[in-house]
Amino acid sequence: MDVTIPDIGDAEDVEVIEICVVSGDTVAANDALIVIESDKASMEVPAPFAGTVDEILVALGDVVNAGDAILRMDVVSNGEPDAIEAAPPEQAEPPTADGAPPARATERVEIRLPDVGEAENVSVIEVAVAEGQTVAVDDLLVVVESEKASMEIPSPFAGTVVEVAVGEGDDVEEASLLVVLEAERTVGLPSAAVSTSPPEAKPVEPAVPPTAAESIELPPDRVATTAKVYAGPAVRRLARELGVDLATVNGSGARGRIVKDDVKSFVKHTLATPAATGLAIAPMEPVDFSRFGEIEIVPLSRIRARGAANLHRSWQHVVHVTQHDDFDVTDLEAFRASLKDEAAAEGVKLTPLPLIMKACVHALEQHPQFNASLDPGVPSLILKRYHHIGFAADTEDGLVVPVVRDASGKGVYELAKEIARLSEAARTKKLKPEEMQGGSFTISSLGAVGGTGFTPIVNAPEVAILGVARLDTRPVWDGTAFVPRKILPVSLSYDHRAINGTEAGRFVVDLGKLLSDFRRLAL
Repeated sequence: MDVTIPDIGDAEDVEVIEICVVSGDTVAANDALIVIESDKASMEVPAPFAGTVDEILVALGDVVNAGDAILRMDVVSNGEPDAIEAAPPEQAEPPTADGAPPARATERVEIRLPDVGEAENVSVIEVAVAEGQTVAVDDLLVVVESEKASMEIPSPFAGTVVEVAVGEGDDVEEASLLVVLEAERTVGLPSAAVSTSPPEAKPVEPAVPPTAAESIELPPDRVATTAKVYAGPAVRRLARELGVDLATVNGSGARGRIVKDDVKSFVKHTLATPAATGLAIAPMEPVDFSRFGEIEIVPLSRIRARGAANLHRSWQHVVHVTQHDDFDVTDLEAFRASLKDEAAAEGVKLTPLPLIMKACVHALEQHPQFNASLDPGVPSLILKRYHHIGFAADTEDGLVVPVVRDASGKGVYELAKEIARLSEAARTKKLKPEEMQGGSFTISSLGAVGGTGFTPIVNAPEVAILGVARLDTRPVWDGTAFVPRKILPVSLSYDHRAINGTEAGRFVVDLGKLLSDFRRLAL
């Protein structure tokens, strides 16, 4: 039988951000199958019956709407096989004791900020719902943030949002009104059958008469408190069961969202990594800098915060060595200048980066150990037969690394077009998650910003990264006189566990030859 997307209100073109099952899995009724996300909220699509997953019809990143089939399940039922919509449980309620259809009643529920302990200066950083929107239990309503952590406030009931009492940037305190819901409940049923909750959820408070206005202040165990962690309720439950601190997990979902596979991969990697000894580092002691003068607290953007965590993790796990060199690219710059009009006719602005990327791909083909990853247990090197080249792009929210896929099959103009497209997407915050995944080698170019060299941090799980500093004109002795030459400083950082110094030296020399004389690419 086909399982389809249920009615999701006025949301359209929602994205599949997590697939919770694989073909062959046996699931119980109400087990999560996939997680979908709109611009305002995320929601789990549960199994409408118990059975076995036969075929998954969607993939991560797919855009779906109500009624779209997401998977096929084998099930034994007393009805004819048909397309079954994964509907909220209230669509199939039992009759009352006298056989009459169950009556429906609604109640207004005020969602208020719970006890935030000693936290001060709490403000709203995200409002995930709008008036008129339908929400399920545990759907995200708002996110608030103090100086120490952020807290996701989920919905304790299924219902409709009738009022959003706060906006982004508002300051709030304990018991502040956040959202008012019109929650549905069933009357005329035995108390054991009354439920306004979707699969696996429990009512937070007993039902009250439909005419009453109920004020709900969520208990601490219903509030997700994190250090800027973006994950749904199901993922948080899994993390709690496995004892995983989500602040240490790198999210691969949309906008850095942590999905179940991220948690599972983290656990697998942790179990495969030998325990470190003698490496414990005492945490930095907090300092009250306001004692010394006026200060300003500037919160890190989500991208910058996650980038900082990734860099810290890479620095801790990779044995870094950096090798510096200067390339004479005078002839390459002359060649690039000669292509200016032709490139313009192709609709591209030819910067040095696509030429450098093309040369790097050629060098990686000659030195495949640089286009690789270490197995987590470090028993083997995983050589990649594809060349997906990442490049660092600076945005107002922080550094991101878009990935040019299959760079080995693209010409210089194609590379230039793809780099320009991805750079624009990064600047306008339209990069898709898959456009920042799967890189096998990274180039970090400072362009005309400045500097004569730097030490780039390897973008783990890659094993090497090329840093490119500012192109400069220098006097170079040609044997009879000093002549002006275009010199490009480069810095190659690599994981010394996978690459030794001699191999790095050969890679740099060969790359320098390619950039000094671009005709060598034809050899």
